[in-house]
Amino acid sequence: MTDMIYETEGPEETRELGRRLGEEAGAGTVYCLEGDLGVGKTVFTQGFARGLGVQGPVNSPTFTILQQYEDGRLPMYHFDAYRVGDVEEMEEIGYEDCFYGEGVCLIEWPSMIREILPEEAVWVLMEKNLEKGFDYRRITIKNLRHETWTEGRRS
Repeated sequence: MTDMIYETEGPEETRELGRRLGEEAGAGTVYCLEGDLGVGKTVFTQGFARGLGVQGPVNSPTFTILQQYEDGRLPMYHFDAYRVGDVEEMEEIGYEDCFYGEGVCLIEWPSMIREILPEEAVWVLMEKNLEKGFDYRRITIKNLRHETWTEGRRS
C-alpha cells in the first residue's frame, strides 16, 4: 500500500482533510494520530467527526482518556493515550469494545499503547516544518484501504 502525503497550510485545511477521511471511514477502523504537541491532532479529529456527521463540539479527552460521540453515522471513540500509565487502564475503559466494535476510533498518542493496537490500524503522521510556515503541516496516511482517497493527493 502506498503512503499518501498531504500538505496543509492552516487549521482549516487540516480540518477539511479530517472531514474527507471521516466521510469515507468504515466501522471497525482504528486511526492512530501521531505527532508532537500542537501539531493539529485534535483539529484533524474535529474535521473527522464532522465527516461522520457528529454535530456537537469535539475536544481532546486529555484528562478522561476517552470521549464517545454517538450522533454520527458511526459511533466515534476519541482516545488520548498521553496519560495512560499501562495497558490495564485501557482494559478498565473497555478499549476492545471500541477497537473491535461497530464504531471508529481515533487515538492521539498511540505510541503509549502500541502493544494493544490492531495491526491493520491506519496511521496518520502529522509533522510541522517551521521553514515552510507556522501553520504548515505534512500529513502522511499509512495503511489506508479506501481507494477513493488516492484523489486529492498533495505532496
